[in-house]
Amino acid sequence: MSQVEIKVPDIGDFKEVEVIELLVKPGDTVKAEQSLITVESDKASMEIPSSHAGVVRELKIKIGDKVAEGSLILMLDADSADTAVAAVTAAPPSQTVSVPAPAPAAAPAPAPQPAPTPALQAVSIPPTANSAATDNGNGQKPHASPSVRKFARELGVELLRVTGSGPKGRILLDDVQGFVKGVMTGSSAAPAASSGGGGMGMSLLPWPSLDFSKFGDTELQPLSRIKKISGPNLHRNWVMIPHVTQFDEADITELEEFRKSANESLAKSGVKLTMLAFVIKASVSALKKFPAFNASLDANGENLILKHYYHIGFAADTPNGLVVPVVKNADKKGIAEIAKEMAELSAQAREGKLKPADMQGASFTISSLGGIGGTKFTPIINAPEVAILGLSKSAIQPVWDGKQFAPRLIMPLSLSYDHRVVDGAMGARFIVHLGDVLADMRKTLL
Repeated sequence: MSQVEIKVPDIGDFKEVEVIELLVKPGDTVKAEQSLITVESDKASMEIPSSHAGVVRELKIKIGDKVAEGSLILMLDADSADTAVAAVTAAPPSQTVSVPAPAPAAAPAPAPQPAPTPALQAVSIPPTANSAATDNGNGQKPHASPSVRKFARELGVELLRVTGSGPKGRILLDDVQGFVKGVMTGSSAAPAASSGGGGMGMSLLPWPSLDFSKFGDTELQPLSRIKKISGPNLHRNWVMIPHVTQFDEADITELEEFRKSANESLAKSGVKLTMLAFVIKASVSALKKFPAFNASLDANGENLILKHYYHIGFAADTPNGLVVPVVKNADKKGIAEIAKEMAELSAQAREGKLKPADMQGASFTISSLGGIGGTKFTPIINAPEVAILGLSKSAIQPVWDGKQFAPRLIMPLSLSYDHRVVDGAMGARFIVHLGDVLADMRKTLL
């Protein structure tokens, strides 16, 4: 048995690449052409094979090292019968191309892998809706080496459903085995098998980390406590709920005139009616007519939980960010009572005195930006609700009345809904009904 130096072979146009995975360790027995390490450039990931069979004596590199052609990988106690094997440069590394990259000169034989255990071979992985997909929808393949891809294919595992634990989110052999074991024991479910929002299994690129000070002056500003709490929730809701947003407009000319005259009458009581209070009442009417909007999906996504109460959340702007107090049982309260309760909850929100119970139990939410401006926007649904209504700034617009154009006060509406629960026709009917009620609040009596 002779000692052999195993070096990085010709890797094409790449002058220097990073070691991202060590596939062997000292004491391991390797075969000729077995992959030893995985390296990665900005264009491709490659496995470097061994030119000899033998036992690994010493590794000369570690994860994160930069290597080039001729760099020493390890010292190998080579089998005497293997001394006639061609030099390592004759065995080009296999590549997993993540973006267009120069094609290798010759395709190597697949790297041998340990045979899966009988238990792993027997497992049945439920197929997903995108079982034929090989990328994440953005043209990017899951981040994994060729050997891991081969191993996953042998077990029938889609790498899109496996979360990588390696550098830069890379999927390792252990991740595939862990995923299969999780399915076998029931601790991991197939993402698409549960519409209710179980683990998504998406393979996402890591968040880019840059030193922005290289480009100019910077300042570090910590996120507020509210944003730190709401951020992950918003991310989950946007990623896991199939949003559709329906836009419409409501003619609130008469309603605004009534609101102003009513406020004059209520001036001594201290109650001030806001347009949002009227919208809450009108929304209750629409929710009663279309009960699917006042519902939630169960945890398995197989049943709709219809709610027979009408708790309406409304986004309140505070110095630390948006919070969502809830007006409970809005169907049993008059507009003046709703307006008074909203004013009290908003004041508590600005002072940071809202209790957790004040922000729980909403069955439908309204986000109003009318006091700031803008025309339309896409509000994000607040899970486990299935819809949210956005209000933008009202403006006078010319509207044809059949004979002439007349100035009317028009308020833009933006309704986002969960497309698993609400189809487009129902979404359009809901927002049209809401606009009709706002144009004539007497319809809430019907």
